[in-house]
Amino acid sequence: MELLKQRILKDGVLKEGNILKVDSFLNHQVDVELLNEIGKEFERRFRGEKIDKILTVETSGIAIAVIAAQYFNVPVVFARKTDSKTMDEDVYESTVYSYTKNKSYTIRVAKRFLKEGENILLIDDFLARGKAMEGLIDILEQSGCNLVGIGVVIEKGFQEGGKNLRERGIRLESLAIIDKSKDGEIKFI
Repeated sequence: MELLKQRILKDGVLKEGNILKVDSFLNHQVDVELLNEIGKEFERRFRGEKIDKILTVETSGIAIAVIAAQYFNVPVVFARKTDSKTMDEDVYESTVYSYTKNKSYTIRVAKRFLKEGENILLIDDFLARGKAMEGLIDILEQSGCNLVGIGVVIEKGFQEGGKNLRERGIRLESLAIIDKSKDGEIKFI
């Protein structure tokens, strides 16, 4: 998606360790016009697929999933990372390791929001090693839902997440795939 790539080049900040910071437009401050185009692009790429719900992980994936959901006319469910007194007791759970935060956390989805046989599209902002997606896939397997595919805004192509998912036969649509930077310059695959 050329518009996204241009925005990454303009406003993305490459930090030590090939960490791409896009918080000025994607996952802290949100450019709604850009997100709207991202939502349209996900709908275009998954057009013709039967999708009952979109599933994401809190927090950065929520805005993207909600914008995309309006084009599919489906609800969004998000896996919670934090426990809450308002969270249902009957949940699907999976443990996910975050390399960014250097810790594991449990993600949860109330069972009443995922019904066996539903067709689910997973959406998130980043894909690196794929651990968040693995956790969501685990939850879908527990629920008996069908994985339609995965949509990510930015994939780190030099890490194994995308490769591993594709090798499993999972449909993965990444709007921008970043190559490992050289000399501090952002490159796309």
